[in-house]
Amino acid sequence: MLKNRLALLVLLFTYYFYLGDFNVSAQQFRPGFVYTRNRGRCTPQYWSSRRESWPKMVPQTSTVSKIFGSRAYERYRYDLTLLEAAGRNDDGDNVFARLVKQSTAALLNSYARHNYPYSAWEVKTMLIQALVSEKSASLLAQQLSQANEACN
Repeated sequence: MLKNRLALLVLLFTYYFYLGDFNVSAQQFRPGFVYTRNRGRCTPQYWSSRRESWPKMVPQTSTVSKIFGSRAYERYRYDLTLLEAAGRNDDGDNVFARLVKQSTAALLNSYARHNYPYSAWEVKTMLIQALVSEKSASLLAQQLSQANEACN
């Protein structure tokens, strides 16, 4: 009889912790050691994740050279798509890779976000002007990165 009560108690205890309300609350509260960084809705990482539809004016399969012009054609691969540009991971030391990554996000934001500080024409013009040197590319990439991070 005692074994039956003990088994029932273990069964109820197990149900409570694995299938009951405790499990739901455990999912809602994550331990403090797990590091997650919420990225904004305007960053290149967000646009490359495809969580939101891209503006119709700029399809994902468009190439950088068609959207940004002949100067971009000279600097980047002729078949580099905007989706590939937004998802680049080689932008650590390469200022031109960082520039095209941030410019792609800025262009998408200019079409999709009404409060974005730059128009599409300004983003395209600034990119073309910044391709003349590494210093100007680095400055513009930083400027657009700040605008992309601040945007919602």
